Amino acid sequence: MAAGSLPALLFALIAGVWIDRLRRRPILMIADLGRFLLLCFIPLLFVFSMLRIEFLYLLTFFVGTLAIFFNVAYPSYIPSLITPQLLIEGNSKLELSRSIVESIGPALAGLLIQLLTAPVAIVVDACSFLFSAASFAWVCTPEIRMQEETARSNMLQAIREGIRFLTGSPLLRAITGCYATLSLFSGLLEAIFILYLVKEVGIQPALLGIIFAIGSIGFIVGSLLCSRLTKWMGVGHVLLIAPIAFGISDGLLPLAGFVPHVFAFFLVGFAQFGFGLARPLYTINQLSLRQAVTPENLQGRMHASVSLLSFGLPTIGALIGGTLGQAIGLPQTLVIAAVGEIVTCTWIYFSPVKALQEHPHHSQ
Repeated sequence: MAAGSLPALLFALIAGVWIDRLRRRPILMIADLGRFLLLCFIPLLFVFSMLRIEFLYLLTFFVGTLAIFFNVAYPSYIPSLITPQLLIEGNSKLELSRSIVESIGPALAGLLIQLLTAPVAIVVDACSFLFSAASFAWVCTPEIRMQEETARSNMLQAIREGIRFLTGSPLLRAITGCYATLSLFSGLLEAIFILYLVKEVGIQPALLGIIFAIGSIGFIVGSLLCSRLTKWMGVGHVLLIAPIAFGISDGLLPLAGFVPHVFAFFLVGFAQFGFGLARPLYTINQLSLRQAVTPENLQGRMHASVSLLSFGLPTIGALIGGTLGQAIGLPQTLVIAAVGEIVTCTWIYFSPVKALQEHPHHSQ
């Protein structure tokens, strides 16, 4: 896990500069083809009895490096394909497809590993990147040409320009601060979440799987309703209310240890559904707002800066969560995480974001 996450901390800002200088579709395709080839090494090494944990560390690091380029280029590429007015709808459909395959993926992986062994499952995973690269090859919409100033500036100057733009925009500063703080407290909660449910509440693995499935259903429902709810409530109110919904849902978890076992299952399931419902509303709107207010030649560096925070802060949160869980107890730590999630709404409340009814354009 560390080997896969480290490239995001090392290369995110560099990736943002290159993605603003070059065409994004070729970067996406190269990242997919590279991960296909790297993952194919694992079953090959296994077949020849050469597979060692050190090779897995190295391959995971390189896969993670290509992943950070892909993850920064992907949201930067979307505004080139659809108009700003369609960002909410487009991102909603992308989140819906992602939530569906994330629901199916773990179950499919377990089945493939049990029936055909882990190396075969990795071959299937590798082929999914090949299919992804082919999908990008089918895209016919021409990409907007990058501005020449980005290519002429040196690396450090380009990185500083991206950070300066992110911190200088009141809208981006507020939603990035909220997103970063949420990532911190989510990392804090996730470090002890499963441990608490299994050890202290006594929920069995099979029931835990059902609980995660309920959360996935909430995620799908939230993705489907996102566009309508955003038009009804307004972008600002959605971004203000969503962190509160996260905190209230997660705040139900500590109560599971004080109710009968059967009620604990329904309580945790309800909490997961609520969290799953609110998550796409927040994720889609904050992503669409970032895309809408950022000029084309700064998309990569803006998303890279956010990616650096979204990878780094959950790690810090997990360390804090583990330490607090051991020092003061798991339920108490969950309460701190839930309260922290609610408090993050102050970023939105004391900013111009709260008054937004729809997404502005970067030219405004």
